[in-house]
Amino acid sequence: MNQEWKIVADALRQEIADYGGLLHLFEEQQRYLFARNPDAVLRLSGEIETQVRNLHEARRNREAIVAAFAIENNELPTVTLRSLLPHFAVDVRPLLEALISEINLLIHRVRRTSRHNHSLLARTVEAQQELLRQLRPDAFTQTYAPTGRVMLSGARPEPAFKVAG
Repeated sequence: MNQEWKIVADALRQEIADYGGLLHLFEEQQRYLFARNPDAVLRLSGEIETQVRNLHEARRNREAIVAAFAIENNELPTVTLRSLLPHFAVDVRPLLEALISEINLLIHRVRRTSRHNHSLLARTVEAQQELLRQLRPDAFTQTYAPTGRVMLSGARPEPAFKVAG
């Protein structure tokens, strides 16, 4: 039992590092959105996808470690880590509780920042569509999707400008 808490703590630390990395990328993406740097936003999208995959792997690893620990302690493998704390030595429980709390805080921050960036990106696309509609109002048709959302589609595949000559 001496080493089991270290394995769990290391898995939690890895997950924290991955959430922190994802949060950093979202914050960087936000800076590029405000700076109107589409190339950097696009580049970061790929990095964000990679970081999300890394995070999912770290989470699966931590869940497998916790499930194995639960089974070793005659608990169901689906039980939460917080409910397993009594099975750890008293002196390591505060560390594990702090790591769990940090992960929960990071999850909240990542979700909030992700929603904010998604909203910024959606507004950017809407602004660009509005600009295009103003430049060429006859080239776009506004319809409703089966979900009730407004959709914009191009009426004709004509070039925006024609060269005379």
